[in-house]
Amino acid sequence: MTLDKIPRVETALSGPSLAAAINAALQWWHDAGVDCDFADEPQDWLAASNPKPVKPLTKSAAKAPEAVTKTIGGGRSAWPATLAEFVPWWLSEASLAPAGAVRMAPVGPETPPLMVIVPMPEESDRETLLAGPIGNLLDGFLAAAGLSRAEIYLASALPARVAAPDWADLAKQGLGDLIAHHVGLIRPERLILFGQSGISTLLGNDSPNTCWHLRPIYQGDAGIPVLSAYDLETMVARPALKAKLWSRWLDWTGANAT
Repeated sequence: MTLDKIPRVETALSGPSLAAAINAALQWWHDAGVDCDFADEPQDWLAASNPKPVKPLTKSAAKAPEAVTKTIGGGRSAWPATLAEFVPWWLSEASLAPAGAVRMAPVGPETPPLMVIVPMPEESDRETLLAGPIGNLLDGFLAAAGLSRAEIYLASALPARVAAPDWADLAKQGLGDLIAHHVGLIRPERLILFGQSGISTLLGNDSPNTCWHLRPIYQGDAGIPVLSAYDLETMVARPALKAKLWSRWLDWTGANAT
């Protein structure tokens, strides 16, 4: 409040002398240039007059639903328990290949000296697995090893040809376990896995470009030795890899021992 708005005291509160004293004091401060009333208590002029309290959040944001990974073939409990049941299931199970894709059956006897697994059928396969140039390369390797296709068990990791399969995702879906189950039904003495750059990861190899000999697949107490190699299609394009495979085969089977 400004001092000039304070009313002059016209009547004495306790006599004429008091009224005159008050008027004189006010006039003195007015003549000194003081025309406002001041208070000693500080005030925050920028603060909101009535700040509203912030209400705490009562509901948390909804979590995104976790992706459910599909299991190939319905899981281990749904897989065929015998080879006789496995082959027709392999050719018909919907989760193994796209609808309408041409599927190839595995072929060969049980308990063979060697089981061979390739990533998938050749592009030209229609009735028999590896019936084209890739199969010819395999037949040449087997002949050099003293074997024939009739003596071994030949299978593929996928029953039908698929463009650029995602092996890591297929591993999450249980394809590696299914392959191990298939091997257990056959019970071979040895296993070659053609597909070092991809499908070897299905059987537990985390570094397919550095590991050649995978850990054995155990069926009971017996371990089946596993050799990883480049896929046969790569060997057709790079013939030098055939010599490396042959050298490793000799070391693996002990044929180089003297």
